[in-house]
This record gives sequence, C-alpha cells and structure tokens, in this order.
Amino acid sequence: MKELTRTECAEWLLTRNNYVLLSHRKPDGDTLGSCAALCRGLRKLGKTAHILENDEVTHLLSPLVEGLTKPQVEEGDLLIAVDIAADNMLPKKYEHLKNCIDLRIDHHGSGREYTPTEHVDSQAAACAEMIWELLLDMGVEPDEKIAEAVYVGVSTDTGRFLYANTTAHTFDVAGDCAHYGADVFEWNRKIFDTNSLAKLKLQAWVVEHLQFLCQGRIVMCVLPASVEEELGVGEDDLNNLSGFLRSIEGVCVAALLRNAGEDNTKVSVRSIPGYNAASICEIFGGGGHAGAAGCSIRMPLAEASAELEAVLVKWENS
Repeated sequence: MKELTRTECAEWLLTRNNYVLLSHRKPDGDTLGSCAALCRGLRKLGKTAHILENDEVTHLLSPLVEGLTKPQVEEGDLLIAVDIAADNMLPKKYEHLKNCIDLRIDHHGSGREYTPTEHVDSQAAACAEMIWELLLDMGVEPDEKIAEAVYVGVSTDTGRFLYANTTAHTFDVAGDCAHYGADVFEWNRKIFDTNSLAKLKLQAWVVEHLQFLCQGRIVMCVLPASVEEELGVGEDDLNNLSGFLRSIEGVCVAALLRNAGEDNTKVSVRSIPGYNAASICEIFGGGGHAGAAGCSIRMPLAEASAELEAVLVKWENS
C-alpha cells in the first residue's frame, strides 16, 4: 500500500481520468459533500467524473449529488473511496467492488488499509477539509456548488463546529466556503434547525427508553425497527440521534442500537474528550473517530445490546 501526501494525491488525480467516486453506506454529509465537491472540481478540470449511485442517500442530502451520479461502474473507470474507513462500509450492492478500488481519500485514523494507494489525514476534522485543499492544489477555482458541498461536509462532521475535532483550520475552510458563495444559513437551517414531527416523537420515545450504566456516565438506547415504523421516521429523522443521547448531562459515552437487517445490529457511539468511541467500535470490527464511531454486531438487537453492555461496563471499569 502506498501512502500519498496531499501534493502527491493532487498529482495522482491530475494525471488520470475517468473517475467514479464511492460514498459509504448510510451516507452522511461528509461523504456526500466530499464526493460532490471532488466530482465538480474534477469536471472543472475537464475530467470525466461521476459519483456511483447510492440508494441510501436521504431526501435532505440528495441535492448535493444531483446531476453527478451514474448507476454502475464501466470498464476503464478509476474508483476512489471517499470518507470510507473500511471496505465493510461500502453499500451492500457494491461490496463486490472492494478489491477494485484504486484510491482512498479519508480522515479516519482508525481506518483499515484496503486500497493500493491512499491519502489519509487523521488530523482533518472532516474529509471535506481534505477535498477543499486538494482542489486548491489542483488549481480548481471553487464555485458556489463546490463551496456548499464542502461546507455541508465540514459542518456535519463537526456537529456544527461543536465537536472536539473542530480546529482553527476547520473554521478557515468554512469561512472560505462562505466567501465563495455557500448558502450557510439555508444549509444550517435544513440540517440542524428543522425537525419533523416524527423526529420530535422519536426523541420523546428515546428519553423514555434510556438505559444508564456506570453511574450515568454511559447511556444506551435500543431502537427497534417496529418503533421506527410506528412513528414514521426516516433516515433524516435519525440523523445525530446518538449525539442527542450524548448531550444528556453527565453522559460521557452514548450508544444507539438499531436493526440493520436479519441478525445484524447497527451501533452508533458518541463520546466526550477523554473517552474514545472508536476504540469501543473497533472491538466489533468497526471504527471512526475518538468522538464519533460506529460498527455492526452480527447479532439480533437484544443479543447485541447485552454484548455491547458487557463490553462498555468492562471497558469503563478497566
């Protein structure tokens, strides 16, 4: 595996063509914003670039990739994984591509090597920060669409600049995005300040079904698919629900468990500085950042909950 510096990665992109960019399963603002900005930047340079269609893109974030996607990989395409820490984070329909990816651009320090070439910066708060710098290095003049895509990536992966991963450079990039025309107010309103009635009902349900561990330092919530269906919540309504749990006074680590198919449970973990969410998720083959991480446990929801509880209590008391 060859590690590229930012300059080397920019050169790699400038000297090739026919790019297909991959986003991860249950795509968030960072993977989609990063893909959209990179795709638009490559096109401005005269390159052929597309984002591979991801069926899990939500209504809220779909405008980012509108007009940029294609349904399948074709012969001669170069595949780039964007903000994908491990090959098991690929959408299920594209798992067969995991040995065909040419380059990984990512900011997850806990990520696993799965490509022959990679550019990883674990100091970046969001992958979108890296994309912004790469585009500038390649001589791309940012426009409003690129700026908005990068802003969405940076703002969502830092929780609107509230998380501990936020740096001075993060603010610099966000400021640059505003300078180039990003509608900061509108995206903040849509992503952070608009709640559906279903989301409010979900938060109320969650508050009534919390499980506190270790004198309240750890909180868990098990969310069955039946409750999601009953309340009529969508993926946009579930956005940052684990962060909502972590915001409870006295909580250091929060874990949300959801059905992810038969005998499979998706886990999202959030933590405050001094606690490492990624180290918890790595136990189950996942990963992420110190403050935000995720994994899948190949067990039904109830069994996965018991398994995770045992791990969290042992981990906190060790």
